[in-house]
Amino acid sequence: MAENKTLVYIVEDHDMIRESVKQYLVLSGYQVEGFGTLKEEREAFGRKVPDLLIQDVMLPDGDGFLFVKDLHKEHEVPVIFMTARVEESDKILGFELGADDYITKPFSPKELVMRVKAVLRRQGKSDKPVVERKDGHFVMQDHTMDWNEKDHQLTVDGKEVVLTSAEWRILAFLIYHTPDLVARSQILEKCFDYSLDSYDRIVDTHIKNIRSKLGGGPWIETVRGYGYRFVGHRS
Repeated sequence: MAENKTLVYIVEDHDMIRESVKQYLVLSGYQVEGFGTLKEEREAFGRKVPDLLIQDVMLPDGDGFLFVKDLHKEHEVPVIFMTARVEESDKILGFELGADDYITKPFSPKELVMRVKAVLRRQGKSDKPVVERKDGHFVMQDHTMDWNEKDHQLTVDGKEVVLTSAEWRILAFLIYHTPDLVARSQILEKCFDYSLDSYDRIVDTHIKNIRSKLGGGPWIETVRGYGYRFVGHRS
């Protein structure tokens, strides 16, 4: 039966924290593997990619931020950072690296389980998808984009573009609502389950990353003081 369960990796060098979180997740019906070092984590990813990763930042053999940065070059796995680093700059960095959520220590294991469920729900592991599929070919000035929601494939000007899971949800949401303006609050609520004004910078950070990956064309328009709009035209 474990083969059919959602697989979660938790990387935390504090044994008590790791085992406590692991127990809560197992009781919630997940298959969980825990690791105390980046070395063990790399070996695990070599065997199998999980459905979700809970990643500590300060580990005895390296930096969890850097690990996730490299990880997202190859895998789209959603990530929740779980760390004692509470500064806003650290949170913004975590989201810049493609985090789906960020929880600071100390925390309630029950809260973390709720966040895990929310992230997985946004990944389409519930009966309610985040957005409706809008596959197609788009043009903008002299640039082209091919968007395949079903297979999670994106090419711009003939070159493959790799987005993190959070970036994919945001771009999909913008494409779905074309040509309407989309407020930051809408993106937070529909793509992240957040509604706090203090999280606006998370949206701006992800949009910045998406634009960088999409290349030279201005695919996303900023409407100052309001939000964003996808400006590609379906052809």
